[in-house]
Amino acid sequence: MKRTILQLPSLLIVFIFLIAAQSGVAQTTIDGIVTERNGTPIEGANVYLEGTYDGVTTDAGGKFSFQTSETGVQTLIASYLSFESFMMAADVSQMTNLNIRLREDVNSLETVVISAGTLEASDNSKVSVLKPLDVVTTASALGDFVGALQTLPGTTTVAEDGRLFVRGGDAGETQIFIDGIRVFTPYTPTTNNIPTRGRYSPFLFDGITFSTGGYSAEYGQALSSVLLLNTIDEPDQEKTDIALMSVGGGVGNTQKWENSSLSFNTSYINLAPYIAAFPDRNDWEKPFEALAGETVFRNKFKSGLLKVYAAFDTSNFELTQEDINLPEGLRFKLKNYNFYTNAGYAGDLNNSWKFQVGGSFTRAQNNITVQGDDIDNTENSAHFKVRFRKRFSNRFKLNFGVEQFLTDYVEEFNSDFATARYGFNNGISAAFAETDLIFSRKFAVKIGARGEYSELFDEFTFSPRTSVAYKTGKNSQISVAYGDFYQQPLNDVLKFNQDLEARKTQHYILNYQYVAENRILRAEAYRKEYSNLVTFNNEFPGFESNFANNGDGFAQGFDFFWRDNKSIKNVDYWLSYSFLDTERMYRDYPVSATPSFANKHNLNTVVKWWINDWKSQIGFSHTYSSGRTYTNPNRPGFLQEKTKAYNSVSFNWAYLISQQKILYFSVNNVFGFNNINGYQYASTADANGNFNRRALTPAADQFFFIGFFWTISEDGSDNQLDNL
Repeated sequence: MKRTILQLPSLLIVFIFLIAAQSGVAQTTIDGIVTERNGTPIEGANVYLEGTYDGVTTDAGGKFSFQTSETGVQTLIASYLSFESFMMAADVSQMTNLNIRLREDVNSLETVVISAGTLEASDNSKVSVLKPLDVVTTASALGDFVGALQTLPGTTTVAEDGRLFVRGGDAGETQIFIDGIRVFTPYTPTTNNIPTRGRYSPFLFDGITFSTGGYSAEYGQALSSVLLLNTIDEPDQEKTDIALMSVGGGVGNTQKWENSSLSFNTSYINLAPYIAAFPDRNDWEKPFEALAGETVFRNKFKSGLLKVYAAFDTSNFELTQEDINLPEGLRFKLKNYNFYTNAGYAGDLNNSWKFQVGGSFTRAQNNITVQGDDIDNTENSAHFKVRFRKRFSNRFKLNFGVEQFLTDYVEEFNSDFATARYGFNNGISAAFAETDLIFSRKFAVKIGARGEYSELFDEFTFSPRTSVAYKTGKNSQISVAYGDFYQQPLNDVLKFNQDLEARKTQHYILNYQYVAENRILRAEAYRKEYSNLVTFNNEFPGFESNFANNGDGFAQGFDFFWRDNKSIKNVDYWLSYSFLDTERMYRDYPVSATPSFANKHNLNTVVKWWINDWKSQIGFSHTYSSGRTYTNPNRPGFLQEKTKAYNSVSFNWAYLISQQKILYFSVNNVFGFNNINGYQYASTADANGNFNRRALTPAADQFFFIGFFWTISEDGSDNQLDNL
């Protein structure tokens, strides 16, 4: 008996009708080509309709074609690695003969970065020239972050001072910020011919940005450079650090909870035992003694991070220094008290808006006695800042904000013959805005401006700034930068006279950078033009001085930096060289001249070698600087002669007793070079009409240091030199 269709199982009948219905639905063809912006076809790009299985990959010619049964408005997506995805919403009937051009993804690691004038020191930076750890493992640095930065190009060796002198600028032209907030007194006070040190421990920071020029519009009140220190956002574990040193000791601890953490460290330094063992050229009545402490509290919220930082230190010493005009020597005594705190909150307003609000307060007191005359000064300063960041897209970002600087400075002078009190109150209001325009992975522009109003001078200044970067190859790029920079006179002038104007520089920078396989090469040329520099008619500013803004000058040159930890196994080294040509008319200069703090040539070599069999890291540093100018009153002219070149070779050895116990030894100026920082001439001529002189040499030709560092941590492997 023959079966008819009516006799087929019901499910089979349903299936047949479904197939028939499906085959009756119209199919639409979607096709086109996917290319780069320059027209180069992209092979292997994914092209598909969002929310469906309909799609295909492009062929060698970038072409694609597929069919879909979807109708109406749909979203077509084209994507490829290292390019931004393309999205198109339209009726499928219109998706024919498409010409899709993908833009480069500017978030990729190969994207150009603005690098003119900026040296990064961060474990997370793509263009780091230093790491925070380099501060404590560079032989010549002696654990001071400023000492480590002095091995970088753009800095000048002024061994008797210890502060940062950058590209022809004096030390007062560099400003330091912690977490974006100003530090008003970043150095410990000292006296002539004894170098200072930075106040802050490198162990609390995980990133350093050292801008030698052309820096962001977010920062002001610096003619030459800014140094940005960023504290650790979140420690990875709880630990305790103990340090026993030939000059003192220290202890640090970090506690960590679910959403918060607290870190602190404290140190005590006393040079009396060291000087007893290794006497120097000074007659110490009380060798240098200092007590310092720092703490950072962090708390993570759902959409932000709060950080509170505080630091306190006190120091004192008393000595008699040789002076050619004082047979008994110059008696000097100093006591210092310094407190600094800042607090900041950084968070998200939504996916594209971020903000940061913060402030700082500084109180610094110095009690100084010079030849029986007392000089007591107190500075109270504050900084308040609000900043917003808006991300419109990967290619367009805006950064803007406002800030306020306040300073109250008072100084009192008392002697057997006179009493005086002087000082000033100053307030500076500022606003800044800056935008990043990233046109492609090869080309980016930063444009910004900063406006400042000084209550003290009743003066408004406007500072345009811009940087441009272009990627010349996979691992290389060039950058250029221009900017105007203003800074008010320093305290030693403002305490006597407030009828002045802000000083100004203009920066022009050309930079080349190559980064690949743990190697970095930087070459940078620059020119700085100064105007409105402060002049006066005495050797040192005082009540009787006639102040004006009649000074000017220039600084120009080029810097070179090379670092390589790839070519030689277990060896990391860097070379930096700076050439500086500068002259200026300022202070009491009778003519324009090269200042005594400027070296024409500076060369630094740093080598670190890990020797596995010895469980040791050996470090070596060499600094060479050409001679600095000085005035010889026995000959006509001003700053017309130069000292001999400066040379210093330093050595350190870190021995790993166990994973968390390190024995550290270092010596500066191993070969005992007899360096001369300058000359002091007698104030009156002898019977033959000649002015006698004495050489200004370091208090000690060498400095020895021994330390034992012990870390107790959760993982049992972390240590204070955590690359060992």
